[in-house]
Amino acid sequence: MKTKLTNFQLLAVGLMLLAMFLGAGNTIFAPIVGQQAGSQAWMPMVGFLLTGVGLVLLAIIALAIAGGRVETLAERVHPKFGLFFSTLLFLTLGPIYVIPRTTSVVYEISIIPNLSMTNNGASMILFGFSFIFIVLTVALSLNPNKFVDRLGKVITPVFSILLILIVAKSIITPMGAAQPPVEPYIQGSFMKGFTEGYLTMDVLAAFVFGGVFIQTIKGLGVTSKDEITSVFIKAGLITVLGLTLLHISLAWIGASSVEAIGRLDNGGAVLAEASRYLLGQAGVLMIGTVILLTGLTTNIACLSSVAEYFDRVFPKISYKNWIYILACLSLVITNFGLNQILNMATPVLFLLYPMAITLIALALTNNWFKGYRPVYIGSMTGAGIIAVFDAIKQAGLFVNELNQIFSFIPLFSEGGGWILPALIGGIVGYLVSKLSHANKREYDLSGEVV
Repeated sequence: MKTKLTNFQLLAVGLMLLAMFLGAGNTIFAPIVGQQAGSQAWMPMVGFLLTGVGLVLLAIIALAIAGGRVETLAERVHPKFGLFFSTLLFLTLGPIYVIPRTTSVVYEISIIPNLSMTNNGASMILFGFSFIFIVLTVALSLNPNKFVDRLGKVITPVFSILLILIVAKSIITPMGAAQPPVEPYIQGSFMKGFTEGYLTMDVLAAFVFGGVFIQTIKGLGVTSKDEITSVFIKAGLITVLGLTLLHISLAWIGASSVEAIGRLDNGGAVLAEASRYLLGQAGVLMIGTVILLTGLTTNIACLSSVAEYFDRVFPKISYKNWIYILACLSLVITNFGLNQILNMATPVLFLLYPMAITLIALALTNNWFKGYRPVYIGSMTGAGIIAVFDAIKQAGLFVNELNQIFSFIPLFSEGGGWILPALIGGIVGYLVSKLSHANKREYDLSGEVV
């Protein structure tokens, strides 16, 4: 039995992992950053890449350290917390948000620009498209061991070639010169780009994709724990390189587009109109195809990963039946419409992100504090409490009141108020661990109790 992948196989699984992250949502953020930041786009893009790409690699490394299971990592805080966090995470990255959002974005960018219809017919067309799109997702998700052939070797190269053609045309015949930056990128552009990178949700996605990715690696004959970790990290490097090139290219398209297409409201419109300007109707069809393929890969990755998690946690229902259940729920939520989906999910994201980043930091520094459980509990308590208030603010409730009450916490009004409480909570947990001989529970780098 093979214990090590060839370079070609490693490249294939790396492209597969990259395809999982290259969702339709990932293509709409960098163009609007580039257009609004203009000639100064490099500054916010550094921040954007730190959170939208750099944290992804750290999440992959943290997950590899924890054995590829996010629940194993979250259980270091407490088993019940592990179940709560993991279940909410998988539901958000699956049927509640990502699959409906991705399907809706594909519909709005790939389908609507090529149709003439009235508002009366829009809901039926959305239902018909989403039904077909999700059925196709189901068909490709029933056997995750074939992901390398389906995603890494076929879909990723196709949409990469199409996107390269559009980017190359924008470089050979630029649409115009980059313009001076506009709000909100005139001042504090780095932090604005930093927080804009959250919207890619790739840090959360890294947690979700871990299980199905490791299952694929094992399907290729790799069973050694060390080799699985090595493949995981190497594939992560391929993913980070690909995402970096993607976001920089899309930011360039946005930055050079203002003279040709004007300033638009969102990155999807920037990308669609820039493609139309550069390549005519063929450009519209090309970008529509890119969005269609990236949306499909994201849906497949999310549906398979979420079904794999629920099959593992609730084994009385089979993987195949979980696929069907989650797909049906995704279809229902998709037809609420994109705006409603985004409004419902934002508070949940602001609840999950601080806890996810805290878990990453704890996993990477585990040996520094000897894996004491109170450190995990203290840090997560500090981050979690503030994350709850951030979620409340994102729901539009008590925004001014909460900002005033917690104004003494650095970065609270900017959404970074959880950082200091998480740090303080971890320090308190470490002191409690050192002073108490009753709690000796520690973890090594692999997550095993020592």
